[in-house]
Amino acid sequence: MNQTILECKNICFSYHNLNGETKALTNISFQVNKGEFLAIVGPSGCGKSTLLSIIARLLEPESGEIIFHEQENLKIGYMLQQDHLLEWRTIWKNVLLGPEITKTLTKQKEDLALKLLSDYGLIKFKDKKPSELSGGMKQRAALIRTMVMEPGLLLLDEPFSALDYQTRLMVSADIGNIIRASGITAILITHDLSEAISLSDRILVLTKRPATIKNNIPVHLSLSDNSPLAARNAPEFNDLFTLLWKEISDEYCGENC
Repeated sequence: MNQTILECKNICFSYHNLNGETKALTNISFQVNKGEFLAIVGPSGCGKSTLLSIIARLLEPESGEIIFHEQENLKIGYMLQQDHLLEWRTIWKNVLLGPEITKTLTKQKEDLALKLLSDYGLIKFKDKKPSELSGGMKQRAALIRTMVMEPGLLLLDEPFSALDYQTRLMVSADIGNIIRASGITAILITHDLSEAISLSDRILVLTKRPATIKNNIPVHLSLSDNSPLAARNAPEFNDLFTLLWKEISDEYCGENC
């Protein structure tokens, strides 16, 4: 039986300035199960990142509520488009930044950091500065920095968008495998439809602003190799891509198409 870890109920949000009000989200409702990898796609500017900020408790919804069913103080990890590694700190010191700030740095945290660096191919680079690493390696380091805090929910706001296409393919597959192996619940915001299909268990499609949920699409791929790169060769992949493309392109076209 699936265990619901997060529930968004009728979330509404607007931005306000001197020129008036801009509605961003309208009556957004969905659930996320423990261990699920959910992707959210939609037209540019529809409010995807705003929704992620509300889930992360960085913004308060105007109405509606966010319910965390597993525990009230669920740890949330947030991975952004840029790695935001600090150049004056080594990779090791960057990875341990969270525990230092929260005063939770223990031998157990250091052991976990060493294990993650070893598991994901960065142990030889732990004493290097960020500028000495490739873009893909820096993104892995940023993920390890997040996972050292042992989050129960991981939010990913287009974390691969700054990478070139080839590196993006490899790093997204790499990080997708890391997240699945850890069993962490994850929500990914992306404009890359192939990325959404290959990484997620389910895809929410948002309408143009003010966003509502247009479709909720489960991802079931027939694969013996359950990896993000292999997913792109699944027989169902093209049909899912076509469906997502139509859903989003219809939003751009509106009544003019």
